[in-house]
Amino acid sequence: MQTLKRGSRGSDVMDIQNLLLKIGYDPGPIDGIFGLRTEEAIKQFQRNNGLTVDGIIGPNTHRVLQRFLSGNENYLIKSGDTLSKIAQTYQISLNSLMALNPGIDPLNLQIGQVINVPVPFDIVQTDINYTYEIMVRDIQSLKNRYPFIEVGIAGKSVLGKNLYTLKLGNGPVEVFYNAAHHGLEWITSPLLMKFTENFAKAYSQGRTLSGYDLRDIWQRNTIYIMPMVNPDGVNLVLQGLQRDNPFYDQLIAWNNGRMNFGVVWQANIRGVDLNHNYDASWQLSKQAQSTYGIYGPGPTRFSGPYPESEPESKAVADFTRNHNFRLVLAYHSQGEVIYWTYQDKTPPEALRIGEVFARISGYSLAEATGITSYAGYKDWFIDKYRRPGYTVEVGLGTNPLPIAQFAEIYQDNEGVLLAAPIQARP
Repeated sequence: MQTLKRGSRGSDVMDIQNLLLKIGYDPGPIDGIFGLRTEEAIKQFQRNNGLTVDGIIGPNTHRVLQRFLSGNENYLIKSGDTLSKIAQTYQISLNSLMALNPGIDPLNLQIGQVINVPVPFDIVQTDINYTYEIMVRDIQSLKNRYPFIEVGIAGKSVLGKNLYTLKLGNGPVEVFYNAAHHGLEWITSPLLMKFTENFAKAYSQGRTLSGYDLRDIWQRNTIYIMPMVNPDGVNLVLQGLQRDNPFYDQLIAWNNGRMNFGVVWQANIRGVDLNHNYDASWQLSKQAQSTYGIYGPGPTRFSGPYPESEPESKAVADFTRNHNFRLVLAYHSQGEVIYWTYQDKTPPEALRIGEVFARISGYSLAEATGITSYAGYKDWFIDKYRRPGYTVEVGLGTNPLPIAQFAEIYQDNEGVLLAAPIQARP
């Protein structure tokens, strides 16, 4: 991580500000601007942790902060402590605590021994810009805290970022959720990450979630999640164009000479719209481009040279081909609408299930028209498998949606994410 100090700006600063607030320090507004109040909060943190008090987040300060950023902190064994008591205090399973401390002997704890315990707050942050790096850290932390979450890699982006997958459950009926095909629509990534955390937390505690029996879902279903299909595009939107980007000059040209990618860029780093890059009426999407003034790579709706030309869309398609998904949800923003059809190939049960999702979320059901009805993942899934597939457009407004909408978006969709595996059962 780069050194951060007064005057620094960006998602890394916002990340630290959010953490400081959670652990009891006041950094001022969570705005990604390292100002005087953030500097004073860092100085206080440094005083309390025996660090050099300079208000600068260098390697040593970051190392101590990292314990909290990773979701864990040190705990000093006291007289009378047992792992079972500690697990109960932190509201985690004994197995989770053991996983955080490999090699520990639960029958031979020593007073003064230091072990790792989870920090007393959730891992997934839902009030900051959710970059690829933050997602990766959250995935690692969730795996540490909830070792029953299975983490995989379906492929890599153009720039070599891992396309992570998460697995919940061991049942025979498989469903698949993905998010952030589009760079501006990054708010859908913390949606699926927060769902993963809430599911894992409730499951580990033997609780229901929104009234749903998670043990039943775990035993009868398997939920696969790809929380960020387009990590290169998301980071381009949130962090801007970096000079070492191998497509630096092309991206400026594809963006009509503009350096600001944070208000227009939906495509991957090669200027291909991933949700127009699947083999479902791809040629119609290609033909429709000129109607929108699209003749090559750019911020949106360029379908690429051929279906699955991009490693991200191919990875999603391959991942689907390698499983037996009964139902898929592709998360996008915005509009509070659920698209559920593809030509005359929509399975008969799709309307009934879509009505369930609409009732739970308060979103409307709709049929896509024009170029938006071609070459998307949902279209491809319905075309190839004749099973229910849905594009869920969360939130209202102009992309990128403000993170202030997250709480409402999550509330609208948690029930959909829990109902989908049940609706997918034969």
